[in-house]
Amino acid sequence: MSKRRAAVAASVATLTALAAGTVAAVLGGSATAALPTCAALFDDFSYSGPADPLISQRGWSVRTNSGGPGVPGASWPASNVSFPTVDGAKSLQLQASTDGTGGGTSQAEFLHQRKFFEGTYAARVKFADVPVTGTDGDHLVETFFTITPLNAPMDPDYGEIDFEYLPNGGWGEPSNIFYETTWETYRPDPWEAVNTHGEQRQSFAGWHDLMFTVSAGHVKYFIDGAQVADHSGIYYPETPMSINFNLWFIDTAAHSGGTATYRQQVDYLYHTVNEALTPAQVSSRVNGYRAAGVTHTDTVGTGGGTCPTSTPTASQSSSPSPSPSVSPTPSSTGGTSCANAPFWNISTVYLGGARVKHQRSANGVPGGPPSGDGVHLWRARWWTQGSEPGWTGQWEDLGKC
Repeated sequence: MSKRRAAVAASVATLTALAAGTVAAVLGGSATAALPTCAALFDDFSYSGPADPLISQRGWSVRTNSGGPGVPGASWPASNVSFPTVDGAKSLQLQASTDGTGGGTSQAEFLHQRKFFEGTYAARVKFADVPVTGTDGDHLVETFFTITPLNAPMDPDYGEIDFEYLPNGGWGEPSNIFYETTWETYRPDPWEAVNTHGEQRQSFAGWHDLMFTVSAGHVKYFIDGAQVADHSGIYYPETPMSINFNLWFIDTAAHSGGTATYRQQVDYLYHTVNEALTPAQVSSRVNGYRAAGVTHTDTVGTGGGTCPTSTPTASQSSSPSPSPSVSPTPSSTGGTSCANAPFWNISTVYLGGARVKHQRSANGVPGGPPSGDGVHLWRARWWTQGSEPGWTGQWEDLGKC
């Protein structure tokens, strides 16, 4: 699909500088003893800035070395990584700018040490279709991915699992496209790629829940609770990977003058080892950490840890398809409360406690065929936008209207 993979290896070289230690947050209180063992990484990105010592202590790195992917000659300054409050939540923010030249282009990357393999990977990411300043139209890539270094051309131990959003097209595409790409290997020169991908040709501006599972020979991708791709066979990874977020320009061919600056934000990252969770279970875990005041925990590779909610049963773990309901069946109906509740809108921002009425879709695709369950009353558990009631953990079912 692109020739950027030869350059990706350069960015992975920064992993050698990562700290080996991790910092684990402990869930205090008497309830901790009842929680199950769970090797997991959760990060709410509560850092003061790119120089915060906790970043390296927790296995993260802010990239500053030159090289690909992206525009030749582009820089990767630490200042392009920050941790502002975005839409009410502390977030990782990546920024990239270009004036149409290599020397006038800067990109951003935030990556974790290489120690992750099978399990569930999830992040809530805010994509942008337009720059915060300057003229729109540049070919850029907004990402969430895992990767193993390429040690030699066509290295059989190479692996890469990508979410890549191109808001303005690129690689021959004329406009918005979202790729889910799983790699077996590649050769940089002459270029040869062995990969498979899924795609959606539409805008993904705004917040989206991204998740993929690596389990039982399958890599399954989910966007906002709906499965969008399933890759297996030779594309299944063989070795541990790092977790990465980066924002970079494919080229400057579409640049129209001046300097344009783009941003991507990430609300949280969650990974759990050897569990293929459903999107609803991920939401429940993340909500549990936040309810307990945990902003970071990392027990991956330590031999144990705690989860904020109960571990899925074996049958649940083997079936990572979206759950049709996140809450137990309500004991009462929404009743007359429905009359004062607006219908859910995919573009509206809802704060915790907000109520809406909505009949969930049949397949987790808003606007698609209805489930036939009838209109229900829903209450937002926390800030949410674009997450359909009945398919994600952001909403509590209060009963049928």
